[in-house]
Amino acid sequence: MRTTSRYRAARVITAIGVVSLVAACSGTGGSTATGGATGGGYPDKNITFVVPFSAGGPTDTVTRMIAEPMAAKLGGKIVVQNVEGAGGTVGAGEVARAEPDGYTVLMHHIGMSTAPALYQNLDYKPLEDFQMVGLVTEVPMTVVARKDFAPKTLQELVAHVKANASKVTLANAGIGAASHLCGLLFQTAAGVKLQEVPYEGTGPALTDLVGGQVDFMCDQTTNTSGQITAGEVKAYAVTTPERVKSLPDVPTTTEAGLPQLQVSVWHGLYVPKATPPDVVQKLTEALKVALADQKVIDQMAKLGTAPVPAEDATPEAHRAKLQEQIGTWGKVIADAGVKAS
Repeated sequence: MRTTSRYRAARVITAIGVVSLVAACSGTGGSTATGGATGGGYPDKNITFVVPFSAGGPTDTVTRMIAEPMAAKLGGKIVVQNVEGAGGTVGAGEVARAEPDGYTVLMHHIGMSTAPALYQNLDYKPLEDFQMVGLVTEVPMTVVARKDFAPKTLQELVAHVKANASKVTLANAGIGAASHLCGLLFQTAAGVKLQEVPYEGTGPALTDLVGGQVDFMCDQTTNTSGQITAGEVKAYAVTTPERVKSLPDVPTTTEAGLPQLQVSVWHGLYVPKATPPDVVQKLTEALKVALADQKVIDQMAKLGTAPVPAEDATPEAHRAKLQEQIGTWGKVIADAGVKAS
């Protein structure tokens, strides 16, 4: 059995200027996401975007893509802060308790809808303690393995894990993370219970997968596309009804013989519930501008995703999505019998 040295339970916080990291991906320089002057009113100081997962992970990547054009529209500065822990609930809880003034914004994914079913002592209520700003993107998942893993196809993977359930390691980013949820669906669809190896983020999990320390995992295309195209990992399938344009040779789970495994990871922006409506409106307008930015569209396309339509980048559409997903995932999690402390 392989072991990993990267699993850590500690809560980690880092604050980083946005443009410098966005620029690192795009080849330009800079130190912070800054827009032009707007005069008085909001914003008149830095806005913090809280990402409740590790730096370099898929949610972090999406956040940094939209931060720069949102800052330009708002005429302020945006700093991205990674607040890791407990499947995203530590960072989400901090934003729920933050001053409702628009200067603390949460970027979260599907985990916002699964937390109520997973955590018995959750200290916030997603539908009651937050105001939704708008949906951002819906990202396909991929089933990937270390490149020397024996199974060559998804059907061979299913057969292999059934025959070697006690030996195969399934990595994830911790209970409630998208990789964990996709892994649950895989195990349900395959009819097997595997040894799961939790990490504090999909970044370190993928690093260990590339290094051969774990066998396979589910992860978003925003995190795996580069490794797949470089041949650093073996890709079995994408978990969406249609193939991903940036990964044309990777079949869908339906094509690969496991149609029950269908999941994508939606992301949205949140602020504390009492945030003034005019501030929420400004954030929503800035989000729409960012999602229409050609640079953002191109960056997302390279990672197998796309911005949501403008009509979904609204508080109303976001709330409806969250409410629907809480109901859907509540049943899945209850059926799986999974609970987090």
